[in-house]
Amino acid sequence: MVRCRRTTSPCRGTPSASVIISVAAGSIACACSKSRSPKFLAPSSAAFPPSRHVSERGRPGGMRYAIVAGIARFRVTLGFVSGVLVLVLAQPAGASLLAGTTVSACGEAIRIWAAGHLHKSREVTASGPYRWCAHPLYVGSSLMGLGLAISCASVPAAVLIGAYLVTTLTAAIKSEEAFLRRTFGEQYDLYRSGVEAKRRASGGARRRRFSLAQAIANREHRAVIGFVVAMLLLVWKATYNGSFWRTAGL
Repeated sequence: MVRCRRTTSPCRGTPSASVIISVAAGSIACACSKSRSPKFLAPSSAAFPPSRHVSERGRPGGMRYAIVAGIARFRVTLGFVSGVLVLVLAQPAGASLLAGTTVSACGEAIRIWAAGHLHKSREVTASGPYRWCAHPLYVGSSLMGLGLAISCASVPAAVLIGAYLVTTLTAAIKSEEAFLRRTFGEQYDLYRSGVEAKRRASGGARRRRFSLAQAIANREHRAVIGFVVAMLLLVWKATYNGSFWRTAGL
């Protein structure tokens, strides 16, 4: 009898990587919401199935890994705390809100596209934006953070947002890659090398289409709701400061 130890991923594995914009403050945090996956699933033609070989590089250990995993685990809490400070520091105006919302919407669109292809813990996804980028969800999160910083029109708020994103997304990426290497071994290494990914892109990956149902299954709709709430909070802050209406000429 072979005993299998179940592992969980901080993001792209078992939990879903979804951006949650802190409702209390308009801060963006890439959060993980855990979901159970079937024990056995036939491999997809657009992705790499699990490998029996486990890469040594994917094995966690040491204080450094513990710190990275801790930051990845508590980044939502850190996001709410940072979000309160961001809302206090923000000085949004009409022009900054328009520009920032546009950039953030582009970031959320990338996240929705990626979430519509991602099958957590079942495969190394190689379709959709994953054909060109290993972490499209985090690219979208970064754009959303940039848009939030533009909307705030405040240097201190932008610095805080940047520091939060660099710290938490770096930790999330490292933790996620460790999980994927433990779970899929050399298959993930082949994907990252780009050699096998190019072959898949010319075949099965092109046949997999975006699935809105899969994006919802990955709980990306929560990120959309959070994005809308965050922008509304900034509009409220701009209205309260009076700058929004002065910019609009009213």
